[in-house]
Amino acid sequence: MDTGPLAWLFIGHPGPRRNGETPTTVETGLLDMAHALCLAPASQKTPNIGGRVMLRAGTAALSYGHPTTVMRLPPTSRQWMSHIALGGLAVVALGLDPIPPGTGQDGIDEYMHRTGIRDRLYMGMTSLRRRWT
Repeated sequence: MDTGPLAWLFIGHPGPRRNGETPTTVETGLLDMAHALCLAPASQKTPNIGGRVMLRAGTAALSYGHPTTVMRLPPTSRQWMSHIALGGLAVVALGLDPIPPGTGQDGIDEYMHRTGIRDRLYMGMTSLRRRWT
């Protein structure tokens, strides 16, 4: 099925950094987020997780299931924002393995391939959420 152009939203982490964090606690938190977002392992059909992306005054955020908090996204391109604002689809990809900060596009592509074939990458299809709440 051809869905046309897609925006991508990659959620990665650099590994444990805070006091008390371990690889296990980081992975548990990420799996909780994947389940709250209704993401599926990359080897399965990518589910439609409903409208989760919110736009306001040039800022984008992801509603990830928390009752009072959203995840503010880093600055995105105008093309990405326009795509979402006009009803385009976005793939949310959440990786369980650490990825070094500053990894470029080639490294992210390799990461997604490597983690996807091992079911360490969770994905879902989303779009614009019409309400910012």
